Amino acid sequence: MTFIQEILQKSHLLIGLVLSDGKNAEFDKIKLRLVKGKSDYFQAEKFKGDKVFHQNFAPSEVEAFLTEALTVYRQACATLAGETIQAVFYGKKTKIKRTANSLNVVEQSHNRKKNYIFEEGESVAPLFDLGIFTREGKIAKDKYDKFKQINRFIEIVDEAIEGDDKFTIADFGCGKSYLTFLLYHYLTVKRGFSVDVTGYDLKADVVQKCNETAKKYGYENLSFYCGDVAKESIKPGTDMMVTLHACDTATDYAIATAIKSGVKYLFSVPCCQHEINLCIKKGGDYDILMRHGLIKERFCALLTDAIRAEVLEDFGYKTEIIEFVDFEHSPKNLMIRAVKTGNPMLSKKQKMLDLCRKYSISQTLLNLVYGK
Repeated sequence: MTFIQEILQKSHLLIGLVLSDGKNAEFDKIKLRLVKGKSDYFQAEKFKGDKVFHQNFAPSEVEAFLTEALTVYRQACATLAGETIQAVFYGKKTKIKRTANSLNVVEQSHNRKKNYIFEEGESVAPLFDLGIFTREGKIAKDKYDKFKQINRFIEIVDEAIEGDDKFTIADFGCGKSYLTFLLYHYLTVKRGFSVDVTGYDLKADVVQKCNETAKKYGYENLSFYCGDVAKESIKPGTDMMVTLHACDTATDYAIATAIKSGVKYLFSVPCCQHEINLCIKKGGDYDILMRHGLIKERFCALLTDAIRAEVLEDFGYKTEIIEFVDFEHSPKNLMIRAVKTGNPMLSKKQKMLDLCRKYSISQTLLNLVYGK
């Protein structure tokens, strides 16, 4: 059995494989690892000076990759669960050294460490620049909640997009775009997808900074523009829209744009929902929820998101309202995740309009898609 055949046979035990000592090699070294998920794949990290390049492979492609690579690199070190295999190649001869280790791929216990999409110590430039990781690759002590939020956001997106590998994305109200950069990195670098992302924000200085950062990372298909969600049109063919903490009715304008443009995927975290709270009047079964200011405020926010979900279902979206982060970390912890199926639910338009009349409610999304 050759070295390559053994590694492929034991790929389920593989923690990492390092290729080095290249002869006229383009890269100083290459690290290969197996990434487990809905569809397992291999990822190669190629190091050249202070730069790192990534390439993803289907399991069926790895043998050809290693066969070609080992015509250039003369040393390979494979770390497996329970064993480390070092190989040195001398022309047609191979010298193998094996040593035992106590490593495990995944600890099989109910109390095992959570496997995050972005792991501690992983080479993700935005996480270092944003201060989430220290230069030693550790999670900064005051950024652990943000680290959990980042991973939760990517998980929510990843769960919805199975079956697609090409995306045109609009991000409205992107702000400093922490999650925008990480979404781009995840889809392009970790998944190997073809992605074109446009971020829109009202602040010119923020947009300029984001464009400079995108250029710094070499993110060629990530760009930012000054744009108002209430007025801006999105690129033809946009199939994903993200709105994270778009304030008050900005979320409604974004959802309406997504519906009218036929966007397939919508990920929206509403924020500062004042509209219904300012206009709602007593008039029915829910008057008890308007006796106290704090309860009224939360009730109106939940009612707003419930209306948004109903509208999306009316227009053929499978819609979920899910927890984005734990409530202890932020009161703005709900995300609307919608995927267009083309199969509208039984319309509840009239019931929603009747509810609005009963409580003297004016709601922007209803007005935008159904008319006042």
